[in-house]
Amino acid sequence: MKIKILGCSGGIGGQRRTTSILVGDKTLVDAGTGVCDLELDELRQIRDIYITHSHLDHVGGIPLLVDTIFDVLDTPLTIHALPETIDALDKHMFNNVLWPDFTAIPTTGDGVLNYHRLTPGEVCEIDGGFIQMLQVNHVIPAVGYHIKGDEKTLVYTGDTTTNDVLWDALNSLGSLDFLIIEAAFPNVDKSICKLAYHYCPSLLAADVAKLRHQPEVYITHLKPGSEDVIMNECHEAISERNLHQLYSGAEFDL
Repeated sequence: MKIKILGCSGGIGGQRRTTSILVGDKTLVDAGTGVCDLELDELRQIRDIYITHSHLDHVGGIPLLVDTIFDVLDTPLTIHALPETIDALDKHMFNNVLWPDFTAIPTTGDGVLNYHRLTPGEVCEIDGGFIQMLQVNHVIPAVGYHIKGDEKTLVYTGDTTTNDVLWDALNSLGSLDFLIIEAAFPNVDKSICKLAYHYCPSLLAADVAKLRHQPEVYITHLKPGSEDVIMNECHEAISERNLHQLYSGAEFDL
């Protein structure tokens, strides 16, 4: 199973793209502005999108994606997410005001967009492996995803902050090869992190200490302009881990 990072920044500007991950050829995990860098032929292959939460930097590419490929869809484009996330998309995005309701195009009950409500712990087959929803702690209902291929496993946490539920779930896994986790702000903005339910390096270090596995750790969702500061603080606070900054274009083979 091949995984490619399309976007992983906490914002935009220059080459920065917001969060989206391509799994195989047909599946996205989140659909921020990184989706826009796919070629048309690649976009036309997408059939499933697993969403962590409804914030715009993680879902903003969905309306343009479905509008671009709706005429070639032989099966509906399916969004897999928490019920609260799907309700938010239905009410605030595909509402015939901000964007057409593609769940009813061409006709009600036969739309090119489909919703699949999931709960944490549920498992779906994906590209010869599986994907499992994991509960996290964010300012709105949110999840991460555990992705398992033939040989290796990867967890992408989405947006989250201090909690035990996620780390207990990670420790219960049989193995963990790659962990993609956020550190959205530098330590100077720790109070903002607590209000917005994000990690900064010091908060992340306290939770990473709970992890019994030794995966390669990739830091994502860094605030534009603060990337170097955040990564330096992460390396200082989490010196015992094999730590990397995540970049668009990075690939993982599971």
